[in-house]
Amino acid sequence: MIRLCDEHAIRTFPTACEGTKFLDDGVKVRSYKGKVPSVSIAQLAELQVSLMRLERICDKLPLRFDDPRAAPLDGDTVASWRARMLVSQGARDLFDVAVRTVFGAEPAELSALWFAHYLRTGGGLAAHIDTPGGAQQDRIVGGAQPIAEALARPLGERVRLSTPVRAIEQSSDGVTVHTDGGALRGARCVVCVPPATAQRIAFTPALPGARDLAMQRMPMGATVKFFARYERAFWRERGCSGEYVATKGPASMAIDNTARDGSWPSLLMFIVGRDAYGWSARDVETRRRAVLSQVARALGDEVMRPVEVVEQDWAEEPWTRGCPVGNALPGVLTALGAPLRDPVGRVHWAGTETADAWTGYMEGAVQSGERAAREVLSALLDGASEVA
Repeated sequence: MIRLCDEHAIRTFPTACEGTKFLDDGVKVRSYKGKVPSVSIAQLAELQVSLMRLERICDKLPLRFDDPRAAPLDGDTVASWRARMLVSQGARDLFDVAVRTVFGAEPAELSALWFAHYLRTGGGLAAHIDTPGGAQQDRIVGGAQPIAEALARPLGERVRLSTPVRAIEQSSDGVTVHTDGGALRGARCVVCVPPATAQRIAFTPALPGARDLAMQRMPMGATVKFFARYERAFWRERGCSGEYVATKGPASMAIDNTARDGSWPSLLMFIVGRDAYGWSARDVETRRRAVLSQVARALGDEVMRPVEVVEQDWAEEPWTRGCPVGNALPGVLTALGAPLRDPVGRVHWAGTETADAWTGYMEGAVQSGERAAREVLSALLDGASEVA
């Protein structure tokens, strides 16, 4: 992603993280600075030992899901693994909120093998949740959209927007993609949408059973983004970073979302996992009051007076049906996971779920796209008689 930004002269800037942070266990709000949350020494030691054990598991993880050594881990949920590794409720609660935020899912819903694979591709759990030196370190000036626009610009009208794909038909000499805007013909096709979304496309001939079953068993995570914009970044004036972590919902986390130049002073709250289920079915004012009053416990009453609130419930989006990633249920990867990246005839598969570096992130999406492009190029060079 950094390479793409550099190639297209798109700037990044560091995520705001300086100042006092808060941890809310539903009973008491504690303040802290740096990376270490305000919990007891015993709980910190417990978490540190469990993270070290988790790193050892990741280091020994087989590279292929069909390796027999992967089966025991795939038979576990993250919740059962956590129950064995962590004793105190406080440590378990902190672990759970980290899992919900990263995956948009509850620990009981995740295969422990998927969890370990996901963490290994990004350098461990700490790398996924840390700001300096971690996945949350940098933001893109203008948001992520400028990257997509820069990539699309040279292609001009060949990029079709608002053109949903309904069916993909393969034959011996090419692929026909049926869309709401008509049919498109090519030698090869790359499907980049999440497995749960791809499963809604009609394929002719039908996909192999293992591939289809795998897609059925990788539901999307549940994530709602709740933006609250203010006249000024009052939390910064008080020496606070804007970061707030809660082990009891509805919001699991809040961060400073102010633009690089200080405009659009805002906080971004995440409602994830079970707290996001059916979120948009609730009354608008009830949702707003629940989130703002919760974060106000740490940052003060001014949180209750935003000039604008914007919600994005990704489960309500018809072309994603969730966020941030499709997650493998227990038992899926060892039984069905091998075909996730394997081409099916002339249909190739990309998308961040298929990445082997930073799975679940934009980084993984780009890596998977480059891998799929190499596959297609190799196939075209090997079959010069194919339809261009």
